[in-house]
Amino acid sequence: MIKYIKELIFAWRYKRAVKEAITLAGATGLKYYVVYMNGGLKVAPKKAFKELIAKHRFNKGTTIQDIEKMALFVTR
Repeated sequence: MIKYIKELIFAWRYKRAVKEAITLAGATGLKYYVVYMNGGLKVAPKKAFKELIAKHRFNKGTTIQDIEKMALFVTR
């Protein structure tokens, strides 16, 4: 029962994050990712991930393609 409730909460948060990503992508024209990071769902543009890779915030060898594969949802 507890597992079912946790799944419902995650599904609700995921649906809300996807709606936010679609809205932001439509407003700005950027590609947005929904990624599970630090125990929660994050909505961020591809541009932000590119900047973080350039600043070496990810492990060496991580590419934007790796992040796109890891993403739960990608706009456009």
